[in-house]
Amino acid sequence: MINKELLRQIIIQQQNQNKITEKTVQREVLNEILKNFKDNRILILTGLRRSGKSTLLNQIMATKKDWCYVNFEDERFIEFQAQNFEMLNEVLIEIYGNPKIYFFDEIQNIEKFETFTRRLQDQGKKIIITGSNATLLSKELGTRLTGRYKSFEVYPFSFKEYLTFKEQIINKEKVYLAETKVQLLKLFKEYLLNGGMPEYLKNKDPEYIKTVYNNILYRDIIARYGIRQQRTLKELATILATNISLTITYNSLKKDLKLANSITVKEYLSYLSNTYLFFEMQKFDYSIRKQLSAPKKIYLIDSSFNKALGTNFTNNQVRLLENTIFLELKRKNKEINYYSSKKECDFVIKQGKQIKEAIQVCYELTQKNKEREIQGLIEAMNAFKLKEGFIITYEQEEELKEDGKQIRIIPAWKWLLKEE
Repeated sequence: MINKELLRQIIIQQQNQNKITEKTVQREVLNEILKNFKDNRILILTGLRRSGKSTLLNQIMATKKDWCYVNFEDERFIEFQAQNFEMLNEVLIEIYGNPKIYFFDEIQNIEKFETFTRRLQDQGKKIIITGSNATLLSKELGTRLTGRYKSFEVYPFSFKEYLTFKEQIINKEKVYLAETKVQLLKLFKEYLLNGGMPEYLKNKDPEYIKTVYNNILYRDIIARYGIRQQRTLKELATILATNISLTITYNSLKKDLKLANSITVKEYLSYLSNTYLFFEMQKFDYSIRKQLSAPKKIYLIDSSFNKALGTNFTNNQVRLLENTIFLELKRKNKEINYYSSKKECDFVIKQGKQIKEAIQVCYELTQKNKEREIQGLIEAMNAFKLKEGFIITYEQEEELKEDGKQIRIIPAWKWLLKEE
């Protein structure tokens, strides 16, 4: 049973843990979050387990005063219930003084947390919440806090953040020098294969990623949703990881998993997506009905999970390259689809009601694939009346004019480093 003395112990221990400082990579989303401290909205940070949300909280805390912190993932909160929130608040005031800012890590583990946070908000407190499940947070907060919160998604390191982690300072004036380009390409190859999970990059231990993956599977999905067909869920995750950047249908997955119908596939895939492990990307179509029924393309949150899922794309880096570009577009909050008619374009980017950009990803343009890749891009550019398009490659760079269209072929490392 939870009591005030136990809460004191937990809060004091967590307070002391937050005083332990080590050098961390400043996240790119930090400045945007800090800009949103001016109003009274609750700030929600969601993302994959161990992708850096707690570190980001510490970076925010370092810029603020009069705050308090609670991590609800502590197993001692297992018997904590909604009626204990007032007791917790008394302990926080006792230990931290009169906090104006409340940081709550993984608070979605507690039922009816949104009622408590709304009460704090009504008292003029600023609240920052983290969570590892997109749907659960949006569902609970959307019900009681419509219009009262702003959410941010936290991803593993971007390539820019990876360079900071590797203590590489990029001088814009020297980025075009041969030795700089060679070094950046070398670092990009490492990033492409190893991904951007912060702790994994420190220890390079595949068992660490397996542990993160198992926690996602068992704690965030199997336990939360009462999954009985655990083997089917695991097989689905492996199939999806094997097919990153390729199109899939619920019906084809149903057949692969030998299921009677595709409802289970759709449910399980939604659970995997809610934890940020996988993403589904829809085909662009002006008809919503056609868009929903068309095959989806699947992407993985980080290439490090290939090891945990028993897949290996070392010899198929083109898929990892496309996956990396997809994730960068997600980090930038782009609304993205793929386009397919007679040919296919990997990404079209929507702003408002219009497609504003078309991107093709190709590891290497060769005599065999050059026409196919260019024509797929041109088809999308013609469909949306675009004058310029991009082909992102591993290291090739060139500018072409085809059918009156400007095509920029750009190395991935350079595209990832360019400013908006």
